[in-house]
Amino acid sequence: MSTSDARHAEDLNAETISAIAGLARLSLNETQSAEYAQSLNKILGMMETLKGIDTDGVDPLKSPFDHPQPLRQDTVTETSHREQYQAIAPAVQDGLYLVPRVIE
Repeated sequence: MSTSDARHAEDLNAETISAIAGLARLSLNETQSAEYAQSLNKILGMMETLKGIDTDGVDPLKSPFDHPQPLRQDTVTETSHREQYQAIAPAVQDGLYLVPRVIE
């Protein structure tokens, strides 16, 4: 993160959180806004710490497990009840439910 990004991370305060909450149509009081600002600043600080870790030469993991996870067979385990369900539907065509038009 550049120094300008780091500066913006520190700019998260209760007023900024309240403004964001207003855009999201959320209702927060001053105490909640201050708590969220503090929590978000901690998270952003942790992200800065993680960015500083040297990961050169570290291979990415596909899985944290030593052995690959067994996969189950891709087989059908339930029968289709579509005909039974559609038999009581008011309107069906080509296996699909017909509903009244709601947008002209």
